[in-house]
Amino acid sequence: MQITNRIHFRNLRGDIFGGITAAVIALPMALTFGVASGAGASAGLWGAILIGFFAALFGGTPTLISEPTGPMTVIMTAVIASLTAANPDNGLAMAFTVVMLAGVFQIIFGVLKLGKYVTLMPYTVVSGFMSGIGIILIILQTAPFLGQAPPGGGVLGTVQNLPQLIANINPLETLLAGLTVAILFLCPRKLKKLFPPQLLALIVGTLIATFFFGNDQIRTIGTISVGLPSLQLPTFSATQLQVMIADALVL
Repeated sequence: MQITNRIHFRNLRGDIFGGITAAVIALPMALTFGVASGAGASAGLWGAILIGFFAALFGGTPTLISEPTGPMTVIMTAVIASLTAANPDNGLAMAFTVVMLAGVFQIIFGVLKLGKYVTLMPYTVVSGFMSGIGIILIILQTAPFLGQAPPGGGVLGTVQNLPQLIANINPLETLLAGLTVAILFLCPRKLKKLFPPQLLALIVGTLIATFFFGNDQIRTIGTISVGLPSLQLPTFSATQLQVMIADALVL
């Protein structure tokens, strides 16, 4: 039984170019999803690196590009928030353990060929789920869009604090956020073929913030650690394991 995908060098030039293109597109999204999930920008960056590498090596479709996604970010945001609130000392370690357990469950589901039953799910259910995820992402990013730190409580907390967020709006950050959205949606088609709009928006926004605004006017992501992440082997109680298994099944 073949475990890993075969690596062919016949199209090495195209593979390298495709890999660079995918990395350029995935970089801004990975940083954004890392910050949105609560794990930090470095977690999103490492997630994009590891997911892309192992998915290409062990995945069923060698040409498929895998990276952090919006739906998983929303779910992981809830998982991280709940676990860190109940377990301040090792909540983040529990959240990453949940991800590993979810991968184990996916392998088991694949061996049992349970994926074929996904075709029985109504399309309206999938459409409603993805639409709901999109709405949740928009609500969660409302506070950063208005130039403020996200309030606690997730979606409900943001909705409840919306009048206060609007009253304390930071015009400079909101203007910069609006410019970023405009670049994403209004980028000319010819320019999209040469330059990914996600990366273009990231570069333009960063240059404007660097040369026209100071750190006291615009909040930044902050320093991203450049070294390898440190590995930990925490111990969990039986109750914590039950919670992690349930969250892993949801993932």
